Amino acid sequence: MNKSTTGGLLAALGTALLLAPAGPAAAAAQLQPTRVGPALGALGYAVAPAKDLRLDPFAQSSADPLTNAVAVKPDNPGMRPLSTTSLTNGLSNGGGPKDVPVVGLPLSALPG
Repeated sequence: MNKSTTGGLLAALGTALLLAPAGPAAAAAQLQPTRVGPALGALGYAVAPAKDLRLDPFAQSSADPLTNAVAVKPDNPGMRPLSTTSLTNGLSNGGGPKDVPVVGLPLSALPG
């Protein structure tokens, strides 16, 4: 390319930029509004494996320490016995955090 051709191209480009429409073509260059919905929908794919993660590696085996329960029988005849099996049953059966009574309820509010 010689100098006169380059100068002619730059002049034509400058003229084209000056004559560009200012209507819909100019609006296309603006940023689009942020959509949060698709991002929150994808959060379920990230949270679901953490909710189902097996926390007790010895679950359903003879070496599982969570199968050993501690129970207390109150002296008061009107009270039921208290045992740790209600807390550890979900984990000793191979469950994840969603199966623990105290933690499972808040985790159920998360997507996934």
